[in-house]
Amino acid sequence: MFIFLRPLRPVFSAAAARLGFALAAALAWLCIGLQPAYAADAPANYQIGAGDLVRIAVFQNPDLTLETRVAESGNISFPLLGEVKLGGLSVAQAEAEITRGLREGDFLQKPQVTVLLLQVRGNQVSVLGLVNKPGRFPLDVVGMRLSELLALAGGLAPGANDIVTLSGERNGMAFRTEVDLPALYGRLPSGIDPVMRSGDVLFVGRPPMIYVHGEVQKPGTFRLERDMSAMQAVAASGGVTLRGTLRGLRVHRRDTAGQLQKLEPDLADRLQDGDVVFVRESLF
Repeated sequence: MFIFLRPLRPVFSAAAARLGFALAAALAWLCIGLQPAYAADAPANYQIGAGDLVRIAVFQNPDLTLETRVAESGNISFPLLGEVKLGGLSVAQAEAEITRGLREGDFLQKPQVTVLLLQVRGNQVSVLGLVNKPGRFPLDVVGMRLSELLALAGGLAPGANDIVTLSGERNGMAFRTEVDLPALYGRLPSGIDPVMRSGDVLFVGRPPMIYVHGEVQKPGTFRLERDMSAMQAVAASGGVTLRGTLRGLRVHRRDTAGQLQKLEPDLADRLQDGDVVFVRESLF
């Protein structure tokens, strides 16, 4: 008995071709996704700093493609040119600097250089005071807000003031402002969320305090709440004792010159940081 076998033919149907193309496209997208994200939100005037990750490409010269991190000196080592200082330059200025070096060194006649800022690490800010993780933090994200920086620092520590102080430099001049966190997080019209800049210092201090003593249930030190009145301070201390009276209430306060003043406020008068409230004993 004879068995006739048909010769095998490679099977490459149109469906298989489309499947292969789809797999290739998916692989290409995966490879792209593995590349570090370009800091596309970097402003045009952003200055490259030490620690920043940059990718440099020269058109039609793949051997000159370089991905490197800027050294502490602000320099990088670039093929053919050696040490090139990029620290303090914008992206456009860095492109012009490398272009000039390649052209003036007679390496390329008309070099077309592209510099991509892949990661922002060089610029740092400091968070001091009553936060859970004080220290220095890199501005990994261009346009980082104060609220985001506080989150990196672990948030406010117990007993911290809800008004923080931000200082630094803007437009070549010293900059200092206070940020009201309840207004910020409550999205009130007065709330602002400043953008951080390299060298900024965020300080979180203690809240303003008052002192209540005399004929009250719980004399001691208390946090000065917003618009706190003398009556509210007495209530915070548990109220007057059976021997106490609200008549003749005294407040000791230091003026701007440091002199001690003795005041007799109304119960609705607002207190100030450092006030000492004294509740007298009743004469009857």
